[in-house]
Amino acid sequence: MPQTHTKPNPYRRAEFLLSVNKWSQLPSDDAIEVAFAGRSNAGKSSAINTITDIKSLCRTSKTPGRTQMINYFSIAEDLHLVDLPGYGYAKVPLKVKLHWQNLLERYLIDRLALKGVVMIMDVRRPLTEYDCLMLQWCQKAQMPAHILLTKADKFKRGAAQNILLKVRQTLNSDYPGTTVQLFSALKKTGVDEAREKLDQWFYPPKED
Repeated sequence: MPQTHTKPNPYRRAEFLLSVNKWSQLPSDDAIEVAFAGRSNAGKSSAINTITDIKSLCRTSKTPGRTQMINYFSIAEDLHLVDLPGYGYAKVPLKVKLHWQNLLERYLIDRLALKGVVMIMDVRRPLTEYDCLMLQWCQKAQMPAHILLTKADKFKRGAAQNILLKVRQTLNSDYPGTTVQLFSALKKTGVDEAREKLDQWFYPPKED
């Protein structure tokens, strides 16, 4: 059953800010950013739209690789949600793939404003080669990562929980500190949990 949301959703304030495709175009590095990354067609745009509760914030497409820019959305002053280009089997030239691979690695490792990465993985095909590469970069940068296993509605609850358990075991072994949950944009499963993770990064407790 869909979850009942009682807390105000600060992410409904999200508005498109700008698109960039090279390092020099990135905005000032003194804000707070949380980035969404995922294999093409894993449900990244749908997840962002569901979490923000804005249906048309990110374009969704059945054609893999449509997101070829880094898209910035403003949540509040100096709070940015970042939609990274879909990776994997996008039908783009090798030169373009290498450009994005180099830019994404530098972004994850060198971007000071970045506080966490939400990784989108299709629950039916988690931890692909590209997913693991992104997790390796996050580990290298000591960047917190949280995984949404999307399209969880494709399985019955027990089967989905078994996949979640197996992924969590792999993460604990190979990518310690990485957290994971089930998510469904269709059924609104896991939306509150995902927002709570964003809250931890966007609104950390103030030190005394």
